[in-house]
Amino acid sequence: MLRLCSTLLMFGFLLVGSGLSAQESSLYQPHTFRSSTDAELKYQLLSPAAAAEPGEQKFPLVLFLHGAGERGADNQAQLKHGTSNFAKADVREKFPCYVAAPQCGTGKWWNTQADVLVELIADLQKHHRIDPDRIYVTGLSMGGFGTWELLAQKPQLFAAAAPICGGGDPSKAAGYASVPIWVFHGDKDTVVRPELSRAMVDALKKAGGSPKYTEYPGVGHDSWTATYSDPAFMEWMFAQKRNSGK
Repeated sequence: MLRLCSTLLMFGFLLVGSGLSAQESSLYQPHTFRSSTDAELKYQLLSPAAAAEPGEQKFPLVLFLHGAGERGADNQAQLKHGTSNFAKADVREKFPCYVAAPQCGTGKWWNTQADVLVELIADLQKHHRIDPDRIYVTGLSMGGFGTWELLAQKPQLFAAAAPICGGGDPSKAAGYASVPIWVFHGDKDTVVRPELSRAMVDALKKAGGSPKYTEYPGVGHDSWTATYSDPAFMEWMFAQKRNSGK
């Protein structure tokens, strides 16, 4: 009985730490992907309820990239921030989608794993009913940097992107200026300075793009909480559809 209670308490702490309720946590399922270069990538996958029903309907895919603090090998820590918003009942009903949340290994960075992430998306498309014209990428902090890098390397893959408190290479912005992008940052962020996001937005505009930019006043290195809980953000992202003619 003592062991059972200890296990339940530990499970409860994991849920509290991840920001997911027990019901929301059960909606994400753990998986492991191995790339063509034999790189292992653990990830959690949220599937739309309707995907279990027979039919030809396809659903959007959101690739969610966590921050540096959630790196590891437990395939759980990456659910700490943001992912709970996609698992809420009202969001799942209004915006049924797949959410893939991979976990970056300790000491690694998303910026150097873009190829593996692209392979993961391709593998998910093979095994799930994913709409190829509604694939989105978003990430926070280290994941924000990863979002910019994925856009630079594979712009034609994404219908929209939402980098949060990250930064990228302004010289590459012209390559994905046509992709709908909404950038977020806190103006008091001292971990990743908002100037990095501002530089990317300016570069996109100079390249002919029309990015959206929200800079939260008085907010430090936590611009993701307000972003993922904002219904307007969800409405915007799921309204975007890639021009398959590009």
